Amino acid sequence: MKEKTFDTGLGSIHYWLTPVEENCPTLVLLPGLTATHVLFDRQVDWFRNKANVLVWDAPGHGASKPFPLQFTMDDMARWLHGILAAEGIVNPILVGQSMGGYIAQAFMDLFSGKTAGFVSIDSCSLKRKYVTAFDIWALRRVGPVYRLYPWKALQRVGANGCAVTEYGRKLMREMVGGYSRDEYTALAAFGYRILADALDSRRQFDIDCPAILICGEKDRAGSAKRYNVRWAREEHLPLHWIKNAGHNSNTDQPEEVNRIINQFITNTWQKHELHEP
Repeated sequence: MKEKTFDTGLGSIHYWLTPVEENCPTLVLLPGLTATHVLFDRQVDWFRNKANVLVWDAPGHGASKPFPLQFTMDDMARWLHGILAAEGIVNPILVGQSMGGYIAQAFMDLFSGKTAGFVSIDSCSLKRKYVTAFDIWALRRVGPVYRLYPWKALQRVGANGCAVTEYGRKLMREMVGGYSRDEYTALAAFGYRILADALDSRRQFDIDCPAILICGEKDRAGSAKRYNVRWAREEHLPLHWIKNAGHNSNTDQPEEVNRIINQFITNTWQKHELHEP
């Protein structure tokens, strides 16, 4: 994959892209909060010969830092749109893990009709009706809680809370280890705050493309499991439970997650091509 950069005016976003082939689906992989592009290493290896693949380090993450924490979730969606436009990518299939799933939904809200498919991995709906007032209150207070932890303990809690397999936990430890304590706590607090702001905006939108939900059976991140059940039921979305997987189910059980995504994009892209003018 070739590493490239996109200048936002505030800072540069680094992203990685396989050579783009026409008439082939493009997967856009969006990692969760504090995670970097390596979160999707097992997906890149699987799909690089089956589809075009783009993955980024979100602003303030990994190679996309330093980056001033002065933006919104909608800003990230607009910058993603700018990257896709610069690469000539149309009708991508967005695959978002946790925070990446929220960014994907903000993209679909702002750029209606521009997405061929959406895969949510251990994420939740961006619609306000699915979350409680307490959830939003808690999101705004993550920073002080994180600062109470000793740095090594915070790294351990972060890794063990996201994954249940040794590979998943090791990968999360490595990603978190790329930050200083101050960088990590500031980024986490900021990320949860802009998520709370996005939820509080009470946006009105519907997912206007085929979509599926994937969630680890051992996901302990907030109310993700309960919210996915309701999201799937109320919006008639297929929900796939991943055994022996936590919040980063794509790293805990990559083969199963890849199989589900592969089947989804095969069906989705065939239907998309049938409707192309």
